[in-house]
Amino acid sequence: MNNRAQINWLKWLQYTLLIAVLLYFGRTLFIPLSFALLISFVLYPICRWLERKKLPRWSAITVCLLLLLVLVGAPVFVLMRQVVRFTEEWPLLQQKLLRTWADLSEYLSQHLGFDAERQLNWTEKVAANATNMAFSMVQDILYTSAVSVVLLVLIPLYVALILYNREQLAKALYALFPAGEHKKVQQVLHETITTYYNFIKGMFIVYVVVAILNSVGLLLLGIPHALFFGVIASILTFIPYVGITIGAVLPMAVAWITYDSVWYPFGVVLVFTGVQYLEANIIFPWAVSYRLQVNMLFTLLAIVAGGILWGASGMILFIPFLAILKLVADKYTSMRPISLLLGNK
Repeated sequence: MNNRAQINWLKWLQYTLLIAVLLYFGRTLFIPLSFALLISFVLYPICRWLERKKLPRWSAITVCLLLLLVLVGAPVFVLMRQVVRFTEEWPLLQQKLLRTWADLSEYLSQHLGFDAERQLNWTEKVAANATNMAFSMVQDILYTSAVSVVLLVLIPLYVALILYNREQLAKALYALFPAGEHKKVQQVLHETITTYYNFIKGMFIVYVVVAILNSVGLLLLGIPHALFFGVIASILTFIPYVGITIGAVLPMAVAWITYDSVWYPFGVVLVFTGVQYLEANIIFPWAVSYRLQVNMLFTLLAIVAGGILWGASGMILFIPFLAILKLVADKYTSMRPISLLLGNK
C-alpha cells in the first residue's frame, strides 16, 4: 500500500513538473490564449443574450468586444491622465525629497556620527545600483510594451474565434470523455462559465466601490492624485493581504513629502485599513453572492507560481484557474482529495 501511494505521488509530481515546463516554455502562446478563454467566459452570457434577440453571431461578438473596450479603456484613459499629471508635478516632489534628505543627513551626522563622507560613499553606491536597476527596468518596460501591443491584437481575435466556434470546441471537449460522462461534462462547463461570470461581475463592482472609497478618503486628507492612488490600491487588492500594503506605500510617501508630517501617512493607513475592513466584511459579501472558496495558502502559492512561470500575467491568471480547478474537483468523486485540499473547510 505504501509503495502504491509512493508511486501515485511520484506520478503526480511528474505530471506537475511536465505541466510547469510546458507552461513556462509555451507562455508566449498560453498567456494570450488564457486571457482570451477567461474573457470568453465573461462575455459568453452577454453574447448569447444578444443572439437570442436575433442579432447575428458576429454582430453580437463585435458588440461584446466594443463594450469590453469601453469598460477597460475608460479607466485606463483616466489613469494615464493621472500619470501625466503626476509626472508634471514630479520636479516639485523631487525638491521636497531633496530637502527631506538634507534634514535626514544632518540628523545622521549630528546624532549618529554618520559623517558626510560616509553618507556620500553610501549614496554613490545606492545611485550606481539604482542606475543598473533603472536600465533593466527600462528594458523590461520596452519589452512589456511590445508584448502588450501584440496581446492587444491577439486576445480580442482569440476571444472572437472562441465565441464564434464555441459549439465545435464544446464537442471536441466532450469527445475526450466517454459518452456516459457527456452530461456531467456539460453541467460542469455550464456551471463553471456561469459561476465565473457572476464572480467577475461581482468583483468588478467590488473594485469600483473600493476605488471610490479609497479616492474619497485620500481626497478628504488632501493627498495629491487621490484618484490615481485610490484606483491602483483597489486593483492591487487582488493580491490577498499584501496588495493593499503595496498600494499604500506610494500615497504614504507622497503624503509625507507633501506635508512634512507623519500624521498624513498615518491617515492614509487608516483610510486603507478602514476600506479593507469594509471590503472584506460588507462590500465583498454583498457584491459577490458566490465565493470561489479556495484555501488562502493555495491562493498565495498560485500567485507566486504564476509570477515565476508567467510573470505579472501569471499572478492574475493562476487565481481564476485555481478556482476553476476547485469547481471541477467538487463535481468529481475521483478528484475529492484535490477538492478537500483546495477548500476552506
